[in-house]
Parts: sequence; structure tokens; C-alpha cells
Amino acid sequence: MKRRDFLAASALPLLGCKEARHIEGGFLGVNHERGHTLRPSANGDTRVWPAPSVTRRTRVLIAGGGVAGLAAARALRLRGMNDFAMLELEDSAGGNSRAGVVGGLPCPLGAHYLPVPGDAARDVQDLLEELSLRRRVAGRWEYDERHLCHSPQERLFIDGQWQEGLLPVQDMDVALLADYQRFARLVQQASADAPFSIPLSGSAPAPLHRALDGLTFEAWLDQQQLTRAPLRWYLDYCCRDDYGAGLDTVSAWAGIHYFASRHGFQAPGEPPSAERDAGVLTWPEGNGWLTRQLAAPLGERLHTGRVVIRVAAGRHGVEVDAFNAATQAVERWQAEHCILALPLFIAARVLESPPPALREAAGRLRYAPWLVANLHIDAALHDRPGAAPSWDNVIYNDKAGLGYVDAMHQSLQTVPGATVLTYYRAFGIEAAGRKDLYEQPWTHWRDSVLAQLSVPHPDLPAKVTRMEVMRYGHAMSTPVPGIRSGAALQALQKPLPAPWQRLHFAHGDLSGYSVFEEAFTQGHLRAARLAAALRA
Repeated sequence: MKRRDFLAASALPLLGCKEARHIEGGFLGVNHERGHTLRPSANGDTRVWPAPSVTRRTRVLIAGGGVAGLAAARALRLRGMNDFAMLELEDSAGGNSRAGVVGGLPCPLGAHYLPVPGDAARDVQDLLEELSLRRRVAGRWEYDERHLCHSPQERLFIDGQWQEGLLPVQDMDVALLADYQRFARLVQQASADAPFSIPLSGSAPAPLHRALDGLTFEAWLDQQQLTRAPLRWYLDYCCRDDYGAGLDTVSAWAGIHYFASRHGFQAPGEPPSAERDAGVLTWPEGNGWLTRQLAAPLGERLHTGRVVIRVAAGRHGVEVDAFNAATQAVERWQAEHCILALPLFIAARVLESPPPALREAAGRLRYAPWLVANLHIDAALHDRPGAAPSWDNVIYNDKAGLGYVDAMHQSLQTVPGATVLTYYRAFGIEAAGRKDLYEQPWTHWRDSVLAQLSVPHPDLPAKVTRMEVMRYGHAMSTPVPGIRSGAALQALQKPLPAPWQRLHFAHGDLSGYSVFEEAFTQGHLRAARLAAALRA
């Protein structure tokens, strides 16, 4: 990004020049004020809740309606266990994988794609088969092409033009190509020495993984003398995209896992691997399409707008108090078992006398806040030279944003027109980023997003009709050094001793990082194990 281009773009929404227009919008989605009712006040006092006004009973209670909670509910249903209920903080289930509508067009409110899962993710594969997204043809598995990301898939804006793909190759010299090739070999060698897989499924880390987990990805790259700026930028972007923080924050295990667990790293000129050719599944509304399918069968068993404020495990059952945001009353739930599909720092806060492993894990996890902005534009954008408009569009050297995806890319429209661009920004794990996200007004983020996206699209401010901004204060757990090797997360995935034997933890946090496959598998495994025990 050239300084002159950035300053010109930044001025468009701020100086009121003729291209600017009035833009409707505001904040929506995740209700952090509702969630913050659990926090102590400024003087340290905790909120005093009224006595429960009603008592409800169910055999299994699922606290949390994100991907893990929805997977747990599905696992119970498939095993004939329908006496359960789900409590969800928000007004709809799905967690970070929910969908919205802006200007009449569906768009993601969070996660926007699912890589075609490998054989290690068998539970996810089963879900896709159930939803008719995957079927066996002539002995081979095939995916419904209508749901695979259409080409062109991704492009990078660099040096004033678009290039195909996200790996910087502009003015690539022999030294940079050598760094790309050496990093590819290092990823391949690490994968051969100790396989990386998604999901982790509670497996103990191999010695190599423990060693890589002991330092940051940046420190590991320094050791390997991989210092060229284009490679560093790309790897930093990948970490921010999957983990919410850069290579100076995440572990070397996480940085290599990003590539070795899925498609490897393809240096320029190398033939693509079969895994890379597999592609990704996506929809105009992102992974909200998947969570809606998972939530649809729940019916009246799904109770939204409930803030879980207390969980007490006893010898004969579990008692859960939840604040109903609609009635402003506290409800008490009594269940034989409770699946805690909550972020671990929330579970540690609401659970009376939490097990030591939960306190340890919650104290070590770090969370990255995210901003997701959906921009409705009423006409196609004028494009800069280079690669054609793609599904995923990224700006080189943008240290804040992660680019945008086009909600209408899957539509096969013959004439480009109105669409929704979903822009993503990750803030890292520092508290200042979360504070800034919450305290700045919507107009601040409107102007900031417009400034970033006006670099490749100077005509954007004149075509935006509405912008809706989502704020996720704790969007995802970030795999900082030491998380993969910690014993606490593995302990929480096993049956717990008394007095916690009726509690079952199920959340993506248990894997130490947040992706759909991990959260889904965590929820499925806990519920399947519980169902088997209850049938015995």
C-alpha cells in the first residue's frame, strides 16, 4: 500500500467530498452488555440476582448454543435422546457462525467457510453427508459443487494492482523464492515427523509438537532465518485469519499446524496437492448456513436470550440458574447431566467450586476480539488492474484488516450489481484492542473500514448504502505458546471425578484454538459419550 493512496482513500469518508454519501447502519449482533452482566461492577461488587421464579426439569441441559452446543444436541438426537434443553445467550443459536441479512441479501456475521474436511474429521464428514453436501459416487466421495467456493477464489491487492492468490509474488527474486521453497520443505518435514491433524480430539502432543509449542512462530522463523518481508506478511496474515493474532503471538506449533494439518504450503511453481485442490465450502451467509441446519430440529428445546449465571454440580444432578432477558426473571433448571458448551472463562465464572483443571485452563487461555462489518453496496465497484473480482479479497500490508468476502460470489450472476462485502478485522490479544472495540462509536469503525477498503476501491464510499458492525469481544481462543502442551485442556475432555461427574465440557476452547471442526467434534464427542453412558 503506497502512502499517497492510503491518504487519499482515508480522506473520502472523512472530508465530505462529493463521492461520500449518507450511510445507514450501526452495531448489531453479539450482545456484550448481556454477557457482561456476569462481570463484577467497577467497585468489585457482584450482581445480586432475584430468586428463581420458575423451576424446569430436563434430563440433559446444554449450556451454550454455539457450534459445540449444536453438535452436542445433534449427537443426542441421533441416539434417540430427546429429553434435553439448550440455553443460549443470544437471540439465535450459532455463536461465531451465525448469519444476517443486509439490504435484503444474506451475509455472514462471523465464520464464512469450512475447508473440505479430511478423514480425521469423520464427525464433520458425517454431518455433511446428512446435509447432502457429500455423497459417494463410484466408490469416491464427491461434494456438491453448488456449495464449493466458485472460482476465482482469492486475490491480493499489492503495488496498486490485484494478483491472483494471496502469497505475494510481485517482483519475486531468487532469494524470496528460495525462502518460499524452504518454508514449504520445513512444513512437509514437520508433518512427516509428527502428523498434524484437524481435529485434535484430545490427543496428547508429540515431542515435536511440544517443542514447537514452547516458542512463538516469529521466534521459530528467526531460528530458520526466514526473514523476507513478503513471506513474513503472508504468515502473519494466516495466523491473524485463523487465530486472531499474529506470528509474534501464536506458537510455532500453531503456525505450522495451519498448513501441515490441511493443505501444506505451496511455493510458487510447485504443483498443487490433492488437499489444496479439495477447496472450501461456503455460502452467501457463511457458516450460518450450517448452524441454521443444526438448530432447525431443536424447536422448543432451544431457549434463547438466557444468561447462565450459576451452575452447581451435585451428587444426584446439576442445578443451573439462567437470567431470561425477555422476562427479566431468573429460571432454575434441574438436570441429571449438564453439557457446558461455554467458553472456558465463562464456565469458570458461573460454576460453583470449579475443578482445578478448569481454573488452570481458564487462566491460561487468551482470547482475540474481532470486528465483522457488512457493507451493502448498490452497484458494482470499479476494479483496479490485475486479477478478476474474487470471493476473498485481501490488501497487502494491511496490519489491521483481513480483507473482505463477497456474499454474491456464489450466485453466478451474469452482471455484477448490488452485493454485501463482509470485512474482517482481528485485534490480537492485548486488552487495549478489546477496550477500543467496545468504546469507539459505530461512526469510528465505519470511517476506518471505508478508509481501508477505499485503497483498492476509491469509488466504494459513494456506493455503500448501509454498514452493520459486529463486535466479538472474545471471538476465539488464541494458541499462544504453552496452550497445546498444557494438561488442563486434556483433563477437561475426560470423564471427571466426583463431585463433577455430571458435568461434561464441550467447546472449541478445549482444542486451544477456534475453528468449526474442533468445536463440532468437541460437542459431538462429549454428547455421544454421555448418551452411551445413559443407555448402559
